[in-house]
Amino acid sequence: MEKDLFNLQSEKFLLKNFRRYISIPHLPENLKPLLDIAYNLWWSWNSDAIELFRRMDRDEWELAYHNPIKLLAHIGQDKLKKLSEDDSFLTHLERIQEDLKHYLEMTTWHGQEFPEHKAVIAYFSTEFGLYESLPIYSGGLGVLSGDHIKSASDMGLPMVAVGLLYRYGYFKQYLNFDGWQQEEYTENHFFRMPLQIAKNSNGDDIKISVEHPKGRVYARIWKVQVGRVPLFLLDTDIDENSPEDRDITGYLYGGDREMRIRQETVLGIGGIRALKALNIVPDVVHLNEGHSAFLILERIRMLMEQNNLGYEEAKEIVKASSVFTTHTPVPAGNEVFAPELVSKYMEPIIKKLGITAEELVKLGKVNPEDVKEGFGMTVLALKMTGYANGVSKLHGTISRNMWKPLWPDMPKNEIPITSITNGIHTNTWISYEMAGLFDRYMGNAWKDEPANQSIWQRVEQIPDAELWRSHERRRERLVSFARTKLKAQLIRRGASRNEIDYADQVLDPEALTIGFGRRFASYKRGDLLFRDLARIKNILVQKEKPVQLIIAGKAHPQDNFGKELIKSIIHISRDPDLRSKIVFIEDYDMNVAHYMVQGADVWLNNPRRPSEASGTSGMKVAVNGVLNLSVLDGWWCEGYNGENGWSIGAGEEYSDPVYQDEVESKAIYDLLEKEIIPLFYDRTRDGLPRGWIKKMKTSMQTIGPAFNTNRMIEDYTRKFYIPAHVDYFKMVKDNFAGSKNFVQWQKFICKKWSGIKVLSVDDNLKTDVELGNSFKVTAKIKIGEIRPEDLSVEIYWGYLDSKHNINGPASGKMKLAGSSDGTCTFEGTIKADRVGHCGYAIRVLPQFEGKVLFIPGLITWQ
Repeated sequence: MEKDLFNLQSEKFLLKNFRRYISIPHLPENLKPLLDIAYNLWWSWNSDAIELFRRMDRDEWELAYHNPIKLLAHIGQDKLKKLSEDDSFLTHLERIQEDLKHYLEMTTWHGQEFPEHKAVIAYFSTEFGLYESLPIYSGGLGVLSGDHIKSASDMGLPMVAVGLLYRYGYFKQYLNFDGWQQEEYTENHFFRMPLQIAKNSNGDDIKISVEHPKGRVYARIWKVQVGRVPLFLLDTDIDENSPEDRDITGYLYGGDREMRIRQETVLGIGGIRALKALNIVPDVVHLNEGHSAFLILERIRMLMEQNNLGYEEAKEIVKASSVFTTHTPVPAGNEVFAPELVSKYMEPIIKKLGITAEELVKLGKVNPEDVKEGFGMTVLALKMTGYANGVSKLHGTISRNMWKPLWPDMPKNEIPITSITNGIHTNTWISYEMAGLFDRYMGNAWKDEPANQSIWQRVEQIPDAELWRSHERRRERLVSFARTKLKAQLIRRGASRNEIDYADQVLDPEALTIGFGRRFASYKRGDLLFRDLARIKNILVQKEKPVQLIIAGKAHPQDNFGKELIKSIIHISRDPDLRSKIVFIEDYDMNVAHYMVQGADVWLNNPRRPSEASGTSGMKVAVNGVLNLSVLDGWWCEGYNGENGWSIGAGEEYSDPVYQDEVESKAIYDLLEKEIIPLFYDRTRDGLPRGWIKKMKTSMQTIGPAFNTNRMIEDYTRKFYIPAHVDYFKMVKDNFAGSKNFVQWQKFICKKWSGIKVLSVDDNLKTDVELGNSFKVTAKIKIGEIRPEDLSVEIYWGYLDSKHNINGPASGKMKLAGSSDGTCTFEGTIKADRVGHCGYAIRVLPQFEGKVLFIPGLITWQ
């Protein structure tokens, strides 16, 4: 009997005959603007708006985990009535209402810079980290996506975003008594979040479907308003689907390979169909990572079906108007599927594209003839988009090296993958106190003029004492937060009363505090600081100059190595001499990150170079006056200038990882002992660490203006979005004449390219050339039936090494000097711009309407 009762209690009680209804908060008339504010996530990066919700009920705001919809639902009617009669609160509400109205209506950077470009940009990502109360993200990629669309809103870009709405999202982390990571999944109740179902003019839910092997999968569309940018999220957990299909949007990065391809077909193909159902036709599409790459095929299909175009013509339109950002320099981090799985799920679309399964599979292979190679989503995206980038300068170089086989005859530096360095949305990550200092000494321009980078020089005007006191308050808040979290963790683990009480004594609000917040992947080396336990212990236990560590981070559920790292840190933290010096905060999310990046003194980042594509946490700390201690990897290669933080090593790369760990761990200890700790505790007579404060200001002045998503959005707009829109317009104007002409031109060029030959090369060099002087180069090129204007004949020169490779190259176009019987003479000059052993070569590339094209196989060298 007891067993039956237990089973009954553990099962969900299901009702089949029920009527649905949605209950919404009942607000007094003068409080109803709260709903308008709550449903626009603009509030999440406006500290005064957050304070408005907090003052309604501070305890309830914390219980709601900073979710304003949940807050409004849980506040009692008596409290709401009091608020509706509180003149101070109503004045605050009116001010926030006006601020939001002003924000939505003000003239923007995009409107001023590109008033004629109204192109709709669709931004696709598999996760979006917007705020802790909307947990549909796992880490850096999602937070970057969230910051991207927030800045797109600030800058006024005509952007929409598309993703998936996960019922359980990513896991919540907790540790057992032994320090081993456990995963827990919490259901997201969408109607209690700042989300709204997209509806048509009849008031019905808008739904789309995607063909899968077992039948159609349906998804409804939810809308999150992020300032000016709408984010549309697809949800398959609806009655029209089978239990198996309802789970497609169940978990972020969950399930097996088949579940992943099902998710990615819904995101890519379903996402494009969702925009169509919403009457949104994107002119430019931005793929953030390769997860959404199947959208390329759906865009091609739609163009073919709606405009009576052939596959090749539609493909070139899509390619011209697509942007792709890759985020990982680790080959294993790029999504790869078995070819038969792709053929299975793409069968319906293959038929409509008029190609074979084999032809489709080849689009996802570096070597199309290799039957053992998997189908790479990154490869598909690189082949089928006109603009591609890595997320830092170093990552751009690594990406060109990684994907050079796709362009076998091109020099590495000219592989068509550029770089746009990531940034952070400053208003999201800056502390309330620092924002107040900025308002006081820099004016509102730092918020209202997001493209004005010169404003950051005004940081120098902030008095040292004010800056330091503000920073000390934030450190005190971090220590208090860490103690509260630790106490809750100990209670849940069943710790003794003595241990729980001791949590109130850990950490020192005045001690030098090092923060480390990372995903516990092996290359991030979460245990590097503990390699020499005796030495780090000696650093931490000093009484005169105390140092302490606050650590947070999750390991992937299948990553036992990462879990072992976390477990080892927990065991180290239990050392009687260290238990007050080291705190590990469970369940690292955006809320924990806010406390850590705002309250630490030093931010430690020690990945194994060159595995960090960019990283953004170090940018978040910089705007809060926290100093970086980092390996020269990712963004820090560009950010570090010798005065704004510390570098671990000088950018060396090692073949022996054990030796690398040994060298770089010692470098960290040396920096702490000889530079960081002495500088922090070197106080003037007024108690201020003037040297440290100077470094804080230098960090803010140099990192703040460059490493933010406003600058990043400006880069994407100028380098990618506007050119892609121009390319798209050229392709579709005059009833798609541009696309049709280009396809015919490309077929002709490919057919006749083998006839291109460099017949002879001459120059007027008689002796060594002095630096700054120039010499003339003449080349005779056999071009056959190809027109001279369809070719870019170039001189390619640089240093010549012992193996006759050209290094540090430069290139310049040659001019047509004459032609006769399919042979042309081209002339150009080389300026001696370097001293040493140099060389040059002639090459020929195709160009269409003056634009040089990097088409695999279409390049002829001397």
